[in-house]
Amino acid sequence: SPGRPFTVFSLPDVSNTTTLLLSDDEETLFVGARDAILSLNISKSGSLQLNKKIDWSPTENNVDGCTMKGTDKADCRNFVRVLQVLNSTHMFACGTFAFSPLCSYISSETFSLLASTSGKPEEGRGRCPYNPYHKNTAITVGGELYAATVADYRGNHPVISRHLSEGDHVDMKQDDTLGWLEDPTFISSTYIPSEEKVYFFFSELGREYEFFEKVTVSRVAQVCTSDVGGQRTLQRRWTTFTKAQLLCQAPGELPYNVLQDITSLRPTEGDGEDDTLFYGIFGSQWSGNSGRSAVCVFSLKSIKAVFSGNYKRLDRDTLKWSSGHKWTQEKIANPGECGLHNASDNVLRFIKENFLADQSVSPDSQGPTLVSPDRRYSNIAAQSVKGAGGKKYTVLYLLTESGFLHKVVLVGGGAHIIEEIQVLRQPQRVTSLLLSVSQGAVLVGSSEGVASVPFSSCSHYRSCAECVLARDPFCAWDSVRQVCALVSSIKDQAGQDVEGGTMSKECKSFNTLVSRGRSNASP
Repeated sequence: SPGRPFTVFSLPDVSNTTTLLLSDDEETLFVGARDAILSLNISKSGSLQLNKKIDWSPTENNVDGCTMKGTDKADCRNFVRVLQVLNSTHMFACGTFAFSPLCSYISSETFSLLASTSGKPEEGRGRCPYNPYHKNTAITVGGELYAATVADYRGNHPVISRHLSEGDHVDMKQDDTLGWLEDPTFISSTYIPSEEKVYFFFSELGREYEFFEKVTVSRVAQVCTSDVGGQRTLQRRWTTFTKAQLLCQAPGELPYNVLQDITSLRPTEGDGEDDTLFYGIFGSQWSGNSGRSAVCVFSLKSIKAVFSGNYKRLDRDTLKWSSGHKWTQEKIANPGECGLHNASDNVLRFIKENFLADQSVSPDSQGPTLVSPDRRYSNIAAQSVKGAGGKKYTVLYLLTESGFLHKVVLVGGGAHIIEEIQVLRQPQRVTSLLLSVSQGAVLVGSSEGVASVPFSSCSHYRSCAECVLARDPFCAWDSVRQVCALVSSIKDQAGQDVEGGTMSKECKSFNTLVSRGRSNASP
């Protein structure tokens, strides 16, 4: 869509604006950047205005100490990689701080850094990566921080942990047992209130596969928010950590095995939380699928079913895995079950050794929902949109590695690319994508700044033919006003055909047959 309007915010002295967080009312966008944290007012449509800026830079001594270890000076800055709301009065941020990560509380009222009660900087180890290019994820639940990152300078010590715990709750991390995490790349995390569990999504080495070549697999892992560890065994260690493989594969083809990004789509009103869907972008390590991306969708119901099933067993002598149905040891506990803090040492030892689910989580459609043959996607966001007839459609926003935003509607078991918008001038190593439904915009964070792209630009379609052929669920032809407009603004006779794009039914007259949509994604 050449000429598609969108807004970009940038400051000459601020870069790497890639950690994005929306306020609860979606009127403020908080941005973690290099040596800075920004507060942007996004309450006015199409506008990004600076409210306040926090400067948070390492000292020259910090930078010198970093470069002496052989690190490039450009990377010896403070890249803010964790930015979360803790409660009604405080936020929490962590940055790489010249490869010596630090954290800080932020006053929500004054938007300023706060000193800790001890007067010392908040330790960032295990909460934030050292290297700005190491991926991480973090989420707050009940004032506690759940983080997945690497906890050492070289990035060899991955950890999933809980911090800022108080009272009966204690800070937690996974046991250092072989196999809990195998050189992971962390992608995302989400909280499921009905389960009282945090899910982590990542890719890692699949040690259960005995191939000559190292095989990467995509995973979902879970921990219970009520977990406080065991009495003797697994003290201050997760007793509820389990993981399962996410399998994105078309029948008869090699799998798309490397998770790039994943987003959740909460159920619409009237549906249960089991109907929560997770849309993931997957790449492949196999040459046959190189340069391609696939989108697979998984349901919470399917994930729960796999976690409630059998688990593989690791033979510590041979370091080989066996399927749950192939070994005869009595199942004395259910891995992943909450409330094991009073369990016996025998039960906890069983839990410690049985953490990998036997079955993989398969996509809901038994294969990829979308395959891009010539574009690699890096980020994804999803929303449910109500069309002209009241029917609900799923719209995906996919950012390519080359900086183009694809807006895609899922119809008839396939996918239709409505439009392609160039939002970045150059390819970026680190980008982020966020939706503000109340403001009707896609927010894109990169080293070039923060872009705000409206969900739709119906007036861009000048005729009924263009409007209907676009197959955009946001837009329909208003036969009274003779314009393409938002569905929500049309009182009667809205012309739209998202499934087929058949204009003959919807358009009594038209000026041109040129469509601004494009459909080169295959189901």
